[in-house]
Amino acid sequence: MKIKITVGDKVLTATMENNETAKDLISMFPLTVTLEDYASTEKIFYPDRKLSTKGAPSGYKPSVGDITYYAPWGDIAIFYKNFGFAGGLINLGKIDGDMSALTNSKNSTVTFSLA
Repeated sequence: MKIKITVGDKVLTATMENNETAKDLISMFPLTVTLEDYASTEKIFYPDRKLSTKGAPSGYKPSVGDITYYAPWGDIAIFYKNFGFAGGLINLGKIDGDMSALTNSKNSTVTFSLA
């Protein structure tokens, strides 16, 4: 499934995984949030509720552009740097192409919606 991530006047697209956690996030769309920078590696936000982790693997090794859910904290993370394997991290999807609109500012208000 394709989604849109709107940052100001820029629109990014992402391809989402076909898993319960991704479907649960998509059920909240449209969703407008403020992304915060975390550890100079990822942009994060906390959805209004914890997402389903049914059938999720024990962890994931993210790379640039990955959209993930960190189940222990309940946050969504979009990685702009590669990272090592993390227990409790679930892959939700990947940004298609250039994601500089997300990484150019410290905090960004973005809207997630179906494409």
